Amino acid sequence: MSTISRDHPCLYLTAVTKDRLPVFRTDSLKALVCTALDEARKSAGFRLFAYVIMPDHVHVITDGARTPSDTLRFIKGIASRRIIAYLREKGYESSLRKLRHETQARHYQHSLWQHHSNVMLLTGEALFMQRVGYLHQNPVRLGLVEKAADYRWSSARFWAGCAGENEPLSVDMQSIRWRRA
Repeated sequence: MSTISRDHPCLYLTAVTKDRLPVFRTDSLKALVCTALDEARKSAGFRLFAYVIMPDHVHVITDGARTPSDTLRFIKGIASRRIIAYLREKGYESSLRKLRHETQARHYQHSLWQHHSNVMLLTGEALFMQRVGYLHQNPVRLGLVEKAADYRWSSARFWAGCAGENEPLSVDMQSIRWRRA
């Protein structure tokens, strides 16, 4: 169980695609990101409380089981490998060219993400809930849907109590222990 407090903060993470390219426009690519998030969660041992996959960025709220940089390394690394492999496999050379850069020391040629991600520590329930609402409203603000729960690529339906059997990614809401009033 996770209690959100100054001693046990959650992490609100935002990862933005290179040059804000709308890489995650298709359902196939959004599904790949969801699979990568789930794999990162399992291999790194962190919980996922809320998320949204937008065309050019991803927001997640996790527990503080790992450092922010370690959590981001798992999320961004796994997602990068999956997305770039998919683009290669499908022959999306134009997209790969946009993600290309000079070969780095570790011999990779493409970058999916901008190097600097946004990290915020959530040390209380009010801030936690404000961030959950903010990330769920992203698709509404962008005009992708009218109601947050209509957007398939977020945890909004879990938080609204209307999640279906075929959700692309589950969240660990049941492991949050709220303070007693």
